[in-house]
Amino acid sequence: MPDIPLEIFQSIVFFIPAYAANPGAVIFGGHGIIDRGKNFIDGRRIFGDGKSWSGYFGGIFSGTILGIILYLIINYTYPSFGNFGHTIAASLVPLIAMSAGSITGDLIGSFTKRRMDIKRGGNASLLDQLPFVLMALLFLFLFSRSFFMTYYGNIVGALTVIILTPPLHRGINIIAFRMHMKDVPW
Repeated sequence: MPDIPLEIFQSIVFFIPAYAANPGAVIFGGHGIIDRGKNFIDGRRIFGDGKSWSGYFGGIFSGTILGIILYLIINYTYPSFGNFGHTIAASLVPLIAMSAGSITGDLIGSFTKRRMDIKRGGNASLLDQLPFVLMALLFLFLFSRSFFMTYYGNIVGALTVIILTPPLHRGINIIAFRMHMKDVPW
């Protein structure tokens, strides 16, 4: 019989690297604008100045490093909880896949916002929240199928992160806004 509370908790804990990738992109970002200032066929910027190669790879790095730290904590304190892989090396595949999917989803969200003429920093609720979750799950499915099936292949794990992300994202942005780390609370 499935332990639903445990599955929910595992799906959240194991998704932390995907959540960490986007703030990591902000920390490392700013160098090598991805679209090099070019416009799409609609005359609008492809992604905008907020998307850089240093941010893209810095986000993947951040999510992966945080995942390795989580791996070590879980492995040495509560090994029966499950983990990203049997070894740190085996954990790299789901960690990189999840982090890269998260950052790629964020890029897709930015691309879509530009097509809708929503400027950088503009409020686009679900476009700021769901593409990174869905792409992280897709990348896990494509590149780390056994990890995906273990923690997100059941409806509980996937729905948990899909449903939890919008209010979590909003709450974190409000806190960052009140701490003067963001210009807008979304």
